[in-house]
Amino acid sequence: MRTLRPVAATALLLLLAVFLLPMLLLGRPAGEEGPEETEPLPTATLPIRKPTAQSGAGGDGSTLVRVAMPEGTVSSLTMAEYLWRVVAAEMPASFETEALRAQAVTARTYTLYQMSIGQNPNHPDADMCTDISCCQAYLSPEDAAANWGDQAQIWGEKIARAVSDTDGQAILYEGQPIDAVFFSSAAGRTLDSVEVWGGSVPYLTSVESPEGEEVPNYHTTVAVPVDEFKSVFLVRYPDADLSGAPETWFQNVIPTSSGGVDTVEVGGVTVKGTALRTLFDLRSANFSVTADSEAVTFSVTGYGHGVGMSQYGANAMAKAGSSWREILTHYYTGVTIGPWKQE
Repeated sequence: MRTLRPVAATALLLLLAVFLLPMLLLGRPAGEEGPEETEPLPTATLPIRKPTAQSGAGGDGSTLVRVAMPEGTVSSLTMAEYLWRVVAAEMPASFETEALRAQAVTARTYTLYQMSIGQNPNHPDADMCTDISCCQAYLSPEDAAANWGDQAQIWGEKIARAVSDTDGQAILYEGQPIDAVFFSSAAGRTLDSVEVWGGSVPYLTSVESPEGEEVPNYHTTVAVPVDEFKSVFLVRYPDADLSGAPETWFQNVIPTSSGGVDTVEVGGVTVKGTALRTLFDLRSANFSVTADSEAVTFSVTGYGHGVGMSQYGANAMAKAGSSWREILTHYYTGVTIGPWKQE
């Protein structure tokens, strides 16, 4: 028996080597998770799902968006990562889930449209930027977590689901992504694009919008001292005659389809309501104006340019039971919703 023990030991060692060596080379066995995979995600980590089968070759996870950052660098993010940051910045996370889904599809479509029209001179090395006056708002996970406090994990996951649940879906007109503009709140109706920008777009027409008094700062007032109004206005419109009483300065108001100001004569000069909005930092061009010897007073309803999807209107529709698809086909005339594919 003694003469057989070394042989048995050697055989046992060889047997162990045969089975253990591949495991050592290949890593941990399938199905076994290490501590780093079972710990909760940090608040600032995006719980983004993988693209679904319906998105084909153009799903959110397989498309990169180059984003020009404020410090001058360019970050490459997947569409899913980028959309999380946009939705977090553009719409309150407390909104209804269907409204957040509508916002995700709108932001995706707007991004695709901007990428399709070519290089932007404001950021030639990137597809999008974080400047809201140029592209879309943007909020990093770290800043979002700081803003949301105790709700950060819940709201972060809620937004991630809104993005992943609509993965690859876009708003299409004649098969192409639309210029899916959106804004905060309307005064009963959205505006036709021609009323704001002078060009008619078939899918950007005036439609009813159901939001109202639940909107924060839905009604605002801006009182501009008479001397300040004159100095600011005359720089832009030097031909205006503001020599008379302020009560006589404003004449012949032409309303928009939503009841705001399309044009108005100020001191004999015809001015767009949108121009007055810009000059005096009004929340929208849906306003009425009065004047006396002390001030020119604008009474404003709503917030934003008024074209496309109203975010508070979308939330009101969601509360009433509308799906994200119903919201989008309401605000964008004659469109279809479907998967997009990266060329």
